[in-house]
Amino acid sequence: MASSGRTYRGVDVASRRAHRRAALLDAALEEFTTTGYRASRIADICTRARVSTRTFYEEFEGKQDVLLVLHDRVNDLALSHVRHALGTVLETDAVTRIGTLLDAFVAAVTADPRLPRLAYVEAVGVSPALEAQHQRWVTRWAEFIAAEAARAAEHGLAPRRDYRLTGIALVGAVTGLLRAWQAGNPPEPVAVIADEIKSLMSAAITRQA
Repeated sequence: MASSGRTYRGVDVASRRAHRRAALLDAALEEFTTTGYRASRIADICTRARVSTRTFYEEFEGKQDVLLVLHDRVNDLALSHVRHALGTVLETDAVTRIGTLLDAFVAAVTADPRLPRLAYVEAVGVSPALEAQHQRWVTRWAEFIAAEAARAAEHGLAPRRDYRLTGIALVGAVTGLLRAWQAGNPPEPVAVIADEIKSLMSAAITRQA
């Protein structure tokens, strides 16, 4: 086994492995969103990444394993942006917070058009494992939305009620809009999509039970 201090051309083993893994993930993202997940081949991903298939299998069990990692990465990226943005508006009203949340989410997911295609098109219906991971993220985002809606209710800006189903419905609506956005040729301006999502969320949260 190679020691952690071993180097090759001045680069340590851990750094080289991390670089190869990143190259494979970047290559897979491109391959999955151009060729399509089902038509993509591991050999083509390796060619894009300039690594051997042996290297691929040192990092991943197979093509689905890569898709799971990428799907998580899209959601983790968006969640990180949202949390950071909300951290800057701790003392503002609930409506401003919800607007900030949505702006941060949409900006993160649409910065690279491949991301919504990967998460909302290529990863759909692939396998039970992908569906289970998708549902975990739906639940997580729905709970996030419900918490912000409850905050709005506490400030008298929305009725006091259970927002769990509202959160799930809004996650579905946002997913559908972003799926349509990435398919547009040319796509709608991001601001238009963001405004539509804000309108939907505002209406859903402030409606009377």
